[in-house]
Amino acid sequence: MNTPAVNPSQMTPDTGPDLAALKARQHGAWSSGDYAVIGTGLQIVGEDLCEALDLRAGQSVLDVAAGNGNVSLAAARRWAEVTATDYVAHLLERARARASADGLPMQFREADAENLPFDDASFDVVVSTFGVMFTPDQAQAAREMSRVCRSGGHIGLANWTPAGFVGQLFRIIGKYIPPAVGVKSPVLWGTRERISELFEHQAREIRIAERDFVFRYRSPRHWLDVFRTYYGPLLKAFAALDAAAQKNLADDVLELIARHNRSGDATMVVPSAYLEIVITKS
Repeated sequence: MNTPAVNPSQMTPDTGPDLAALKARQHGAWSSGDYAVIGTGLQIVGEDLCEALDLRAGQSVLDVAAGNGNVSLAAARRWAEVTATDYVAHLLERARARASADGLPMQFREADAENLPFDDASFDVVVSTFGVMFTPDQAQAAREMSRVCRSGGHIGLANWTPAGFVGQLFRIIGKYIPPAVGVKSPVLWGTRERISELFEHQAREIRIAERDFVFRYRSPRHWLDVFRTYYGPLLKAFAALDAAAQKNLADDVLELIARHNRSGDATMVVPSAYLEIVITKS
């Protein structure tokens, strides 16, 4: 989600935005609501990513910014040795509960994607679905993912594209809550150019395919009600606005849904493009 606007106290004299302060604000946003309600519906993306990675039983897998564990669970179902990490502790607890319910052995560790507490080359596979793309320091997060992945191992990502439904949603939110000055947009992770910038210097091969995740809800209003209640950054955006601006934001979002809705009835069936990325580390 768009990082909140920066005020002068969050700017350092020489280096621009204070990334630590921005990270703290983001942590507050992701800790609000209940992202697990949203994340569970994205499970198919984790399953598809594991297939794109041709994941093998016994491989060591690190899930970065795991949320409630979609790709972690998918990897564990394929008999991989999985460690799920996130900097929001209660999301890891939701992932732990899901793993326990499915009888899947996994490890869980609270960790910052920009400072992973693991040795170099510790994992065969490092993954993230709609998670690491939201880190304030994109280059540092990419370096950390590359660092902990062994030579010949794989990095697998699923990132929303700028032109897709979610990318356009972020632009709408940015009209009301301006993005932070000096911080790159998260949806740049959904472009081939940015992925090349971040990873090609340590990659033997980068394979990228555009996929669609389809949001299926009872109605456009149902989707909006769920997301503004449980999706922390959108919840925070609405909370920061007065009543008139809240109505305008809601109207803009509903208009966006109407343009993309292919249901043909009262329900919501909206595809949202994302990049499925498989990087082989050199």
